[in-house]
Formats: sequence, structure tokens, C-alpha cells
Amino acid sequence: MSVARNALRKATSSAAPVLARSFASTSMASSAPVNTQSSWLLDPSTKYRPFKSVDLPNRTWPDKRITKAPRWASSDLRDGNQALVNPMTGEQKARFFKLLVKCGFKEIEAGFPSASQTEFDFIRGLIEQEQFPDDGWLQVLSPAREELIRRTIESVRDAKNVIFHMYNAAAPMFREQVFQNSKEQTIALAVKHVKLVRQLVDEAIARGDRTQWQFEYSPEAFSQTEPEFAVELCNAVQEAWFAGKDKKSERPIIFNLPATVEVATPNNYADQIEYFCRHIQDRDCVVVSLHTHNDRGTGVAASELGLMAGADRVEGCLFGNGERTGNVDLVTLALNLYTQGVSPELDFSNLEEVIDTVTKCNDIPVHPRSPWGGELVFTAFSGSHQDAIKKGFGHRKKDPSKPWAIPYLPIDPQDIGMTYEAVIRVNSQSGKGGVAYLVQRALQLDLPRRMQVAFYQVVQALSERTSKEITADDIEKTFRSTYYLGEQHIGRFTLVDYSFSGAEGKKTFKGVVRDGDEERTIEGSGNGPVSSLLDALKTFGLDLDVKDYSEHSLGSGSSTQAASYVEVLNKQGRSVWGVGIDNDVTAASLKAVLSAASNASVEAEERIKQIEDVVVGSRI
Repeated sequence: MSVARNALRKATSSAAPVLARSFASTSMASSAPVNTQSSWLLDPSTKYRPFKSVDLPNRTWPDKRITKAPRWASSDLRDGNQALVNPMTGEQKARFFKLLVKCGFKEIEAGFPSASQTEFDFIRGLIEQEQFPDDGWLQVLSPAREELIRRTIESVRDAKNVIFHMYNAAAPMFREQVFQNSKEQTIALAVKHVKLVRQLVDEAIARGDRTQWQFEYSPEAFSQTEPEFAVELCNAVQEAWFAGKDKKSERPIIFNLPATVEVATPNNYADQIEYFCRHIQDRDCVVVSLHTHNDRGTGVAASELGLMAGADRVEGCLFGNGERTGNVDLVTLALNLYTQGVSPELDFSNLEEVIDTVTKCNDIPVHPRSPWGGELVFTAFSGSHQDAIKKGFGHRKKDPSKPWAIPYLPIDPQDIGMTYEAVIRVNSQSGKGGVAYLVQRALQLDLPRRMQVAFYQVVQALSERTSKEITADDIEKTFRSTYYLGEQHIGRFTLVDYSFSGAEGKKTFKGVVRDGDEERTIEGSGNGPVSSLLDALKTFGLDLDVKDYSEHSLGSGSSTQAASYVEVLNKQGRSVWGVGIDNDVTAASLKAVLSAASNASVEAEERIKQIEDVVVGSRI
């Protein structure tokens, strides 16, 4: 994780409770344990009504699959920005805009230019500085009001490609409660202002402006609007936009169908979309766009089902920022496609950069368990999960060309700029599989099964003593410290020189071993290098027997080394392990014996304390 992202997490974690209390204080005292004014109902049906299902016989979307990327439109700089406690500065918006272009967005709703001079000036800056790529489309939003439409048209003068997005509310509760409009008045309002936009666009074309135009219309609160009325309204808008024009030669009109407030299950939204696609006139002259919110927590699912139901385009925000519970999360939606073998036609190969930019511009952290982008997504604390991941990677090594299929990891972290070292994190509840995997990744050591158990116990004890999560870096330091690997980790015994004599089956070891600061010449006999060295170590009062031994090669070619593992028992039955690495197989086995002997010469509790001092001290 980057330093900036970590700093942001710390800052927001300390500030969040204050912010939460400031909002809560408007409704009740923050110190009150229970809201005594609660109107919670035992029978909510007396107050709330379930959503009305769509009459859609023979619906086809349940059998469909998403096989290609939709048209993507980012509304981070407009919808996302207006939902921030502190809207982005001009500098933040510029940085965010560059990220969107880098990720491959071709349609970007960059602002609400009639809302303020700041918004207007930002749009003008993008145009005058030619920030948009040639194939990019600048989208601007305006309600159906004449003075705001004219101001919005003014803001995009001389832009290369413009999507003019206009909306008015269509749902019954807005018609009746907010605007006191009938259905007929709602249609008349939309048609009047669509004709105004068309007039202003035609005037711009006539005077030779270079701008290419697309028109987008949103019946606001579509998901709460009667399906047949939504179609009637949009058909009227389509007729007004194309009046006197050849529809086939014009750019298709975009009908953006927002779940402005998510009020139903995703399948109901899919039914609404399929109904609209079936009944809208001249479907081939129409782009059906989705703009889902997340009030029920199913914004991503609603968009996916909406695409299955026939939609062509999706508007949303990176990591789902937006009003209330947010807009649809475009990162999740795109990477969901990616994991199904469908190119999203967006580039999230450096997801850490995306996270850093979004969090710095929005001042909102990405939740640790947010799909794909959360810092805990590619982790496994459970021992069974860790073991399965380790085995999955081992299985994949046999044939890396096969389709990706590793337990608990639906995506290869490397594809989005993550590293395998970050896949498994260890705490006191984790398992030996994850620990062994991290050792294998860091040091290329394939630990024997029994040694995995032994080293895991060291890591678990260390985690319990420190009450901290053990990182991949900690694992490597702990392993090196436990088995005296590397110049910074010297055990009691180290090999200085050695020789062997004797026939097969009867070897005599003679060598120089450093005991602390003192070098001593020792001698012992056995049926091989390991047993003869163990016999020689009796000089130091150590009486040890071999219980397990294994070895394997490291690397290939001229750089090949040998790795040896030995488990020994003392006369009290205490088991300890040692590891040795050397270019020579015999030397590796002798180093492994001295590593084990160094461990056996220290009481278990004291040894853990020594390891803790090394690992914790290295964190400071």
C-alpha cells in the first residue's frame, strides 16, 4: 500500500467519528444510548408499500449474458462531486479528469456549468486547453429550464464533441408533490425544452461551430415512474429531437434511465429496462443508458441485470461515490466483466494509482473490503483459506497457460497492479499454509510439511505476543531470524571449515565451528555428514538425534544452490528445526544441523523472545 493511501486512512479514521457525531447531533443527542423518539413499526406494511412489479410476460434477460463492454460514462466530476461534503477544488477536478482519460473513459460528465461560475469556468478550461482527446465526449448537464439550457450551451462553445444531457422528473411523487404537474404537463415541459436545445444546436452548426453533438435525456426517477408513461414521455422527446431530421443519419439519442432512488430489487429494474427497450419507438436510433444508485445496496447488480435486459451504456462513479449511498461503482462493474473474460475497454491495470487519486480528490477512503480495490481484498486470515490459496498457486505452476482458477481469488492480483506477496496476511488465527506460501514466495524455500507446522507455531506465538498482524515482510524476517539465514542472523554455532574421511557408511567429521566468538575444532563419527556432525556436537553438551531430513535445489544453471532442512530431538523430546543453504549440498546439510543445534541450545520461551526483539525492532 502506498504511503499516501496509508496516511489518508489514518486521517479519515480519526476524523470520521467527529463527522458522524456532527450529522447525528441534528436529530438526537450523541450521548443518548437509545433514540426514544423512534417510530419503529412492528407492522411496517401500515406505512410502506412494496414496489409494483412490471407486467412483462416472456422476459428474456434472465437467460442473457454480458458479452461485451457497454459504453461507459463517468459522472465523478458532476454527480460524484456534488455529493461530497467538500466539493473538489479546481486542481482536484483537473487531476481526477486526467485519471479518467488515462483509464480510457471516452464520455465524461465534467460538470453542471449553469450551477456556478466555478463549474462554468472548469468546463471552459477543459475546452480552451484542449484537454479532451479527439475521440472523447464532454458531457454537461442541465435541467429543463430555458435560462439554464442557454447558459450550458454557452459553456461548451467550440468544444470538439459534446453530449448535452437534459432531465426533468417523471415519477408520480415528483409530478404530484414537487411540481404539481400532470402527465401531459410533464411531457409538454420536456418537449418544449428539447426543441430549445435542438434550436440552439442547429444555430451553432449553422454559424460554423466545430462541435459534434449528441443529445441525452433522463426521465428523472425512472425506476419510480410508470413504465408505460416513461416510454410515452421518451417517445415524445425523441420526436421533438428528430423533428424534420432523418433519424438514421443523426447520432442516436441517449435515453438515460436512472434509478435515482433505488426502491426495488435488481430484477425489477431489469424488467423496467427490457420493457422500455421493447416499447420505445425506433430502437435502433436509441442508446439506452443506465444510471443506478445504491440505496438498497444493489446498484452494481441492477446495472448488470440492466445490461442483460438490453441497455447499451452505463453512467456511474469510480468506487461508487454519489448522493446518499452512492452511484454504481464503475470499478467493480468493469472488473466483474474482466473476471468473466470480457474486456471492459477500461484500464485498471494500476488500481493503486486509481485508489490514491480518487481518495485524495474525494477525501473519502475506499472501504477495506470494497470489491477489488479494498486493501483487504487480496488477503486471507483464515488458515483453511491460506492453505487453499497456497495449493492453488502450486497447482497453477504446473500449467500457467490454463484459465485462471485459484481458490478465493477470482482475479489474478498482478493483473491490476497488486503483488502476490500481498495476497496473504497472517494473524494469530491464521494457518500454516499461508505462512509457508509467503516463505516460498520470499525465499523460494519449499518447507517440509512438519516444518510448516513448527514455523507456523513461531509466527502464531509472535502474533499473540505483539497483538499485531504479521505482514509478509515480518514473515521473512521471522524465518531468517528463527533459522539463522543471512549475515544479520547469526546463531550460536557457525561452520568455519570441515573435512570428512572414512569409507561408505562410516564417516568421520573433522571441522572448525565457531561457538559465539570462539572457534573450536571438533570431531565426530556417523553413517553420513549429518549424523557425524551431530556426534561431534556432543563436545558442547548437545545430545541430539535426527528425526527428519529433506533437501531440494534452488534456482537453475550455474546459480543453483541446495536447501537442506533437518529436524532434531533432544533427550527431553523437544523438537527443533534448522535450515541451511549453500552452493554445495554437503555444506548446506551441515549448516542446517548447526542451525538446529543453535535453536536447541536456547529454551523455547527465550528463543521466541529473541525473535520478537529482531522482528519488532526492525519495524521501528
